[in-house]
Amino acid sequence: MTDFTQAREKMVDCQVRTSDVTSLALISTMLSVPREQFVPEEKRELAYIDEDLSLAPLGPPNRYLMEPAPFARLLQLGDVKLSDVVLLVGAGTGYSAAVLSMLCSSVVAVEEDAILADIAEKNLADLGYDNVAVVQGPLHKGWAKEAPFDVIIVDGAVDYVPDEILEQLQDGGRLVAVEGTGNAGVARLYLREDGNVGGRDIMNCSIQPLPGFQKEAEFEF
Repeated sequence: MTDFTQAREKMVDCQVRTSDVTSLALISTMLSVPREQFVPEEKRELAYIDEDLSLAPLGPPNRYLMEPAPFARLLQLGDVKLSDVVLLVGAGTGYSAAVLSMLCSSVVAVEEDAILADIAEKNLADLGYDNVAVVQGPLHKGWAKEAPFDVIIVDGAVDYVPDEILEQLQDGGRLVAVEGTGNAGVARLYLREDGNVGGRDIMNCSIQPLPGFQKEAEFEF
């Protein structure tokens, strides 16, 4: 039987710390959140491997629990503070929301798949992460009802970040997203300053795509 506490420590020491993740708060949080509780029961032995973990067949299209190292680097990029209100785009089964909940004031986690939303809500409630609200709606629309947010984390690769989501940033707020898939993926940090939003490339980052953010193919002569 797997010792999940030991597996969690090994994940942090061998995957997270070695990936230029230096935030002590984030490292401490990832040591405490039971990642195995957020994957299908038959895959719990694989919860701490250093690759994206498929959540199938929990909902079509296939969704993934992000590989620990890029996940930690993206959250560190968001510079989440204890006073922040965070929007998580793509709740999945609730793991990312659980980690964020220990770093900030509150989390709104939007999920469009009803099965995943229910699972996330149950997982978070069962484990006592009570400053997270799981809401159901189209991922590409974010959650304007509770905007603006201090931080927005997009939990999966997208072709682009819609203006509708960028507009939900608080002045001084940060949005972290990976634009492009596979080797073309780049982590971008968007900042809202004096009402204007600008973004810059930070690092190459290959993660699994999030549905609903695909650009329509353009007709070429």
